[in-house]
Amino acid sequence: MILPAAGIGTRMAAGGASTPAPKQFLSVGGVPVLIRSVRAFLAVPRVDAVCVAVRAHERERMEAQMVEYKLGPRVHMVEGGDDRQHSVGNALAALECDADDVVLVHDAVRPLIDPATIERTIDAVVKHGAAIVGLPAVDTIKQVERTADGAIVTATIPRERIVQAQTPQGARFGLLRAAFVEAEADGFSGTDEASLLERAGVEVAVVQGLARNFKITQPGDIELAEFYLGQGKV
Repeated sequence: MILPAAGIGTRMAAGGASTPAPKQFLSVGGVPVLIRSVRAFLAVPRVDAVCVAVRAHERERMEAQMVEYKLGPRVHMVEGGDDRQHSVGNALAALECDADDVVLVHDAVRPLIDPATIERTIDAVVKHGAAIVGLPAVDTIKQVERTADGAIVTATIPRERIVQAQTPQGARFGLLRAAFVEAEADGFSGTDEASLLERAGVEVAVVQGLARNFKITQPGDIELAEFYLGQGKV
C-alpha cells in the first residue's frame, strides 16, 4: 500500500491565509488526516505494508506521529517528490515485491476510506490485474470547448459511461511498475495511476466507491469529514 503524502495543499488556504500545516497533517476528529488513512489500511490484515511518501523536511514529523499513534512495523517511509507520480514512483522503486503482488495507491487526504472498499479493490486487482474505486456520475456531464469568452458546450456525455475516480487505485506490481517506467521514459505525466495503466494498454476495472471517501482539498472539507465521523458513518 502506497500513500503519497508529499503535497503542499495550496487549495486549503482560505481568505489568503495559509494553513499551519499541509492538509495531510491537519486534524480530523483529533487525529491527523494522514494517520487516519494509514490506520484504515492497517485494519486490513491482507495489507502487508504501508509505504508513506513524505517530503524530506516532514520525515521527522511523520516519525514522531508513527510513535505517538503506535502504527507499528508495517508502516515505512520513502522520500516524496514534487508531484504524485514522482512520489509513487519512488515508493515503487523501494518496494520488494513479486510481479503478481497487489499494490494499491491511495490519496493520503481521503481519510474516511473503509476496510470493505479496500478489500473489494484488492479482490478486483486479483481478478482483473488492475482496478480503481469510482462513483457513478450523478449530474449531467457536458463536454465543452474553451474560448476566450468562457466554455461552449459541444456534447452531452451519457452518465452511464462516466465514473468519478477515487482511490485506492492499484494493479499487480509488475503491471504498475512497467506503466510507471514507460511513462517516465516517454516524459508522460498522468493525473492518477489509472491513466498510466490505461496508456500502457492495461484494462482497469472499477469498484463501487462511497461518497464519504472524498478528498480533502479545500476549506470546509475538514468539517464535512467530522460530520461523517459524528454520524458514525466511518
